[in-house]
Amino acid sequence: MSGVEIDDLFHRIDGQGAALAALTADLVRIPTINPPGDAYEACAHFLGERLATRGFDVEYLRAEGALGDSDRYPRTNVVARIEGDGPGPCVHFNSHIDVVAPGEGWTIDPFAGLVRDGRVYGRGTCDMKGGLAASVIAVEAILESGVSFPGAIEISGTVDEESGGYAGVAWLAERGHFSRPRVDHVIIPEPLYKDAVCLGHRGVWWAEIEVRGRIAHGSMPFLGVSAIRGMAAFLEKVEHELYPQLAQRRTAMPVIPDAARQSTLNFNSIHGGLDEQDMREGFPSALVADRCRVVLDRRYLMEEDEADVRAELVEILDRLTAERDGFEYELRELWSVPPTLTEPDSPLVRALDRNIERVLDKPSRHVASPGTYDQKHVWRVGKLKDCVAYGPGILELAHQPDEYIAIDDMVASAKVMAAAALELLRGSE
Repeated sequence: MSGVEIDDLFHRIDGQGAALAALTADLVRIPTINPPGDAYEACAHFLGERLATRGFDVEYLRAEGALGDSDRYPRTNVVARIEGDGPGPCVHFNSHIDVVAPGEGWTIDPFAGLVRDGRVYGRGTCDMKGGLAASVIAVEAILESGVSFPGAIEISGTVDEESGGYAGVAWLAERGHFSRPRVDHVIIPEPLYKDAVCLGHRGVWWAEIEVRGRIAHGSMPFLGVSAIRGMAAFLEKVEHELYPQLAQRRTAMPVIPDAARQSTLNFNSIHGGLDEQDMREGFPSALVADRCRVVLDRRYLMEEDEADVRAELVEILDRLTAERDGFEYELRELWSVPPTLTEPDSPLVRALDRNIERVLDKPSRHVASPGTYDQKHVWRVGKLKDCVAYGPGILELAHQPDEYIAIDDMVASAKVMAAAALELLRGSE
């Protein structure tokens, strides 16, 4: 790629700050909240129609039969492809279009797409509609510059990443959309800093544990077995035995932030006894709870084995079975994904490294994500390992009130994406 070509490309993108902000704001105004999966179809068509006007062939692919798909909440993905001047590799930019619920604590409307002080505010700006906008602007700049390239460029907007990605990237990967020979390199513009290439992520193991007791009248708890007390005993052992062990385990993976370089365990929810009720409907009945469930989210390191992750919890549960009268439990595994780590000398990583340094005038960093992202499906199902996350935004702002993304960061990342894509398409080292 000549210096004249790259200068022209960067000049074009430098002039697109307002367009980047506007596109991000427009995407934010489509409230693709997951769950339940609102407005997926509207967002897919918004993106697809824009790309169609740029010459892309656009497909809308509903994951019929996938978990969560329904006529009310169709799991509609969009995949757009534009061919170059001849045979060659394909560079694919994949972004999820779903966002988490806004939650409490916002000082602005989370879906207004407010542009202020060089930032775009709103739910999904950082995670990851700003990254999607940056990839679109990057590719549009390539096309508008008139530079030639072999192969093809794809852009996708996929669903349900925030709940595992099984109706999105996983479903598409099962149908060949993330495998060779269709695709060679995948960039996922997750918000992991404009100067960093995210090579992979920690492993994840989700499970549900149910402790069983025996129901009785609340005035005579000695006639029953409280499942809530049994669960409390389990939680106490985890708190005092397992958590200190996890805190001592550190990984060689470059996980960010630093606190995530250890093993972690989060209890997602707890349910037991009577269902919650409105006190205006009457007082709860007096009973001893015979069921109590927790859902847990265990993030583990590449130095750990998934079987051991499960075993250390089972050991605590089995010990309680022996120690406590009437203690019974059931463990149900919900889903799991092993750790991933793309080779730092892969063609994609090298191209991003070179262009981060070119754009930002400093060496790139290699990091790993504390949580999984759709790379897991590209690796596991698509068997394509040249896949990383690179995009604008600050990871710690994801899922937070008053989420935002800096326009300058989107501009810088778009330049990196555009230059790296051209290098990969042309086979430049």
